[in-house]
Amino acid sequence: MSLSFTDYEKFRRLTAVFRRNYRLTSLFAAYLTHCPEWIDKETVGALTADGTLTEKEAVAALLAEALGIDAAGGAEDRALYRDCLLPAVRILDAKEFTADAYMKTVRVADAKVGRFAVKNEIYPAYRAAICGDMEMTADFTEIPPLGFFKEPFPFLAVTEDDNEWMTLTPADTVTSRIPIAAARGKVVTYGLGLGYYAFHAAEKPSVESVTVIEKSPDVIRLFKENLLPLFPHGEKIRVIEADAFDYAEHAAPGKGYDVAFVDTWRDASDGCPMYLRMKPLEKKNPGVEFHYWIEGFLLSRLRSLRFAKLLEREENATHGAVGDITFDEVKTSLTDEALRRDAANGALDFCV
Repeated sequence: MSLSFTDYEKFRRLTAVFRRNYRLTSLFAAYLTHCPEWIDKETVGALTADGTLTEKEAVAALLAEALGIDAAGGAEDRALYRDCLLPAVRILDAKEFTADAYMKTVRVADAKVGRFAVKNEIYPAYRAAICGDMEMTADFTEIPPLGFFKEPFPFLAVTEDDNEWMTLTPADTVTSRIPIAAARGKVVTYGLGLGYYAFHAAEKPSVESVTVIEKSPDVIRLFKENLLPLFPHGEKIRVIEADAFDYAEHAAPGKGYDVAFVDTWRDASDGCPMYLRMKPLEKKNPGVEFHYWIEGFLLSRLRSLRFAKLLEREENATHGAVGDITFDEVKTSLTDEALRRDAANGALDFCV
């Protein structure tokens, strides 16, 4: 790859955006892993007592301190705080989520089948939680929404060997809204979990049936014995024990499905290889509208990997009067549309 001198300068500015994205997501990941409960209600209350700071500003200031970002320091930190961290902070109202039909209807005691269990858990007030899909601005600045409940938040979780495997936190419910809205006719969903998507899809009069593909017999039994009996329209739901990719390739074609929802991963790190494996199978299911859980985070990861390859090529190129690629072509290759298309065509093998 070789850019003209003018486009090379634009590329260098884009490099700064991607490095800032990486810095913020890395800091958020470390915070969520090591100290998600560092902010507490008393400290937030003390910072907002005189009305100088809003609750959002107080939480953002505390989060910046925890992450080592000096919001009043150098230009880089100021920009990171102003353009990324502050917009990422969301103060959540637990009532918005506990009013969800699934949350109000599916009240279940802790139960276990084999290595899997369904458990009732609680987020303490101001514990950080991803609360939506990745957002991106026109200049490729990425904003991972990070939510904080003002009060303790109860939620259901499925654990595998006591490790959280699937939860009903904002990351799961908010990111399922668009796929649920799209559900119609005959629906197939890959991955069962707590059956949140299946519950809401079955609730819709426009949905005829919901077929769930799940490979773990223990998860299926846990669901059928403890959760499915509480679903108002459980008669619409059929669970098939099968591998998602094998079913999508060999069994699903010709079944007349209208919509597919894929949710077989825990996060973007294990999700990207599965996403890249499933996308080409869309061609074997013509007429089916596919949706993917946390696709924004998956595309973010793929975009960063593609940009790393572009950066490596550009750093090894000789810059002359005429480039063999334009900056506009670089930008186009990093859009969601281009990444989706290339994933479907198997052109992102370097990302696996």
